[in-house]
Amino acid sequence: MINYFLDIDAGVIDWSRAQFALTAIYHWLFVPLTLGLAVIMGIVETMYYRTGKPFWRRTARYWQKLFGVNFAMGVATGIILEFEFGTNWSNYSWFVGDIFGAPLAIEGIVAFFMESTFVAVMYFGWNKVSRGFHLASTWLTGIGATISAWWILVANAWMQYPVGCEFNADTVRNEMVSFFDVALSPFAVVKFCHTVISAWTIGAVFVVAVSCWYLLKKRETEMALKSIKIGAAVGLLASVLAAVTGDESAYQVAQKQPMKLAAMEALYNGGNDVSLTGVAWVNPLKQPDYLNEDEAPLRIAVPNMLSFLATRDFHGYVPGIQQLWNGYEKPDGTREPSFDEKIEGGKKAIAALAAYRKAKAEGNDAAATEASKVIDENFKYFGYGYIKDKAELVPFIPVNFWAFRIMVGLGCLFILFFAVVLFLVCRRDFSKHRYLHIAAIVLVPLAYIASESGWLVAEFGRQPWTIQDMLPVSASVSNVSSGSVALTFFLFLLLFTTMLAVEINILLKQIKKGPEGD
Repeated sequence: MINYFLDIDAGVIDWSRAQFALTAIYHWLFVPLTLGLAVIMGIVETMYYRTGKPFWRRTARYWQKLFGVNFAMGVATGIILEFEFGTNWSNYSWFVGDIFGAPLAIEGIVAFFMESTFVAVMYFGWNKVSRGFHLASTWLTGIGATISAWWILVANAWMQYPVGCEFNADTVRNEMVSFFDVALSPFAVVKFCHTVISAWTIGAVFVVAVSCWYLLKKRETEMALKSIKIGAAVGLLASVLAAVTGDESAYQVAQKQPMKLAAMEALYNGGNDVSLTGVAWVNPLKQPDYLNEDEAPLRIAVPNMLSFLATRDFHGYVPGIQQLWNGYEKPDGTREPSFDEKIEGGKKAIAALAAYRKAKAEGNDAAATEASKVIDENFKYFGYGYIKDKAELVPFIPVNFWAFRIMVGLGCLFILFFAVVLFLVCRRDFSKHRYLHIAAIVLVPLAYIASESGWLVAEFGRQPWTIQDMLPVSASVSNVSSGSVALTFFLFLLLFTTMLAVEINILLKQIKKGPEGD
């Protein structure tokens, strides 16, 4: 059973990764708009509740209609994504199912049923329930979607930083020992805040863009201007908060996933007083020679800034890829082992696990106890025992480097854009700025690019790990044929592309149709 993981066909690994990435990318096209629009439509309906004006009721129903189209598509792709853990990643599900399954189960039982219940009241209860109850249903729909995101992100954060668990050598599984450590880990809290807040930015960009389209067409001017004011205010607040939470997220990455940080910064050779790279020439199609270069060519950097962001000390020590490869002495005097040492430790843990199970089967308690000690001493390197080539431990630097800069650069652009729009709309001077109306529409795909870039950094930077330092991708996949996974990959590609085209078509038709009369 232990050696089985080492015999998985490489084609199965590649196709399973491709299929999961495809599903996740398409799913994330729908989710952030759901979370972002939930806030906007909640604010708009609150205005109706406070004023009683039919204008706000009509505006709220319009944004809820667009929310509903997107919500349905997000649910469909999300269900498929969760099923893939059982079909393509059964070894992973077996190894950590006791931990990973808990937040997913809570998400399905509590959050999904909550949002699906109140969304029905939100759509069909306008003339059947009181204004207060309907307003509560609208907010609870958004809160339910956000709670759903919380549990999904808890599961993902645990893969980045596994806590609250212990390895059981008798079952060869990791088992949860503290639900609260899993649910409230620092990684989970920061990842949730950063991800959801960035989704609010996408919702704000969408609302401002649609409203600007109406201004360009000289239609629904009052609704457009008031929606722009709300959208720009939400967008500016969300963009600023995304920068703050992003900084904290990067700090946690520096502490717990130093290789990801090194890939994001193309930091080949680290040390003290490390500069933050603004731009550099990193070939987007080729892994650089990180062991024989001190830094990327044509590099422009801010002195000492990476040390400060990673350690909160301008002179702090930040390891580069070369230090992580060869091992290094930490500032506290302890030594970080080299890749060779970690791989050796992982092999010892795997061999000791096999010896333990054999001793238990033979009833040799003394040998089992001795093997158990070796497992405990080396389990933190368990996953390294399945690594065949040290180069696997360095993620593909170009994707991490450029995706991170796209995300940060576009985030800064959104802050500037929302600040300008909010200033002009508050001065009642926004209608005549047609170039900003066009810019708002152009920013919609850029908002999605920024959001997807963030996920590329989070997931590519963790490679080759399914669970950081514990279980590599090569030991996580199911024992299925690569042909069957490839077939479903193209079926999903066709299905998801069709769903996306259908959603865009429906949204465009509804936008062109405009708000309906009450």
